[in-house]
Amino acid sequence: MTLNETLNEQLTTHGLSLERFREIVGRLFAAGIVIREEDGVEQRLYDDARRIENCLSDYFQLGGFRLEHNLKGEFFRLYAPGAEVPGMPEDGLEPVPGLRARLSPDFVAAALALRFQYQQGLSEGGNRLTDSGEVLTRFEELSATLQTQLKRTLPPTNIERQRLLNDLKRHRLIRLAPNFSMDDEDALLAIRPTILGIISDDMLEAALESEPLQVGAEAESEAGQASLPVVAEPMMEEESIEGNIE
Repeated sequence: MTLNETLNEQLTTHGLSLERFREIVGRLFAAGIVIREEDGVEQRLYDDARRIENCLSDYFQLGGFRLEHNLKGEFFRLYAPGAEVPGMPEDGLEPVPGLRARLSPDFVAAALALRFQYQQGLSEGGNRLTDSGEVLTRFEELSATLQTQLKRTLPPTNIERQRLLNDLKRHRLIRLAPNFSMDDEDALLAIRPTILGIISDDMLEAALESEPLQVGAEAESEAGQASLPVVAEPMMEEESIEGNIE
């Protein structure tokens, strides 16, 4: 029996088509993550992926990829061969540079700052920590953390700052309310638990101890290894976030 026949047999058992399997695989290769809370389309992709989790894991493992299923956060994340994954042992494979996301120093610095704030939020608890494990913060608090902890600043223009927020959303690291505005001092953004899957404690500690000019270069290299996570240019898509962050 061929691999294709075996796969089709297992998909039939779970009531899914080969086309649906390809859709799930394509989304994971393109975006690196499928998170149930994101929107209706991604919710259904996640639910179907759960039904065929073993099939997906076997499929990706053949190519050296690792598929992590975070049950508490309800998301799947795909890691490229050789990626350093926080909390998981090394896979012993050589990294494949062409499969890494191209991360700007601004993105890496922001991700590190968000990881720092997330850890603070977990420690403090209270109103900052939501039932879904997100930590709420303000845009100006992100800016302050960059300056005080990493000795960096946000991009100078609003256009560049919005682009940075869009990238953070696209990688499912933050969630924004539909009416979010950088000019609103009371506007909140939610830092998702997915931040733990790309910035480890060791990486954060190393970045905080680095000289200011080294943060971008060193952290970019390490975060690329930690895996944002699969492709060089993840899929660009419109975000649909329902409800306000309160």
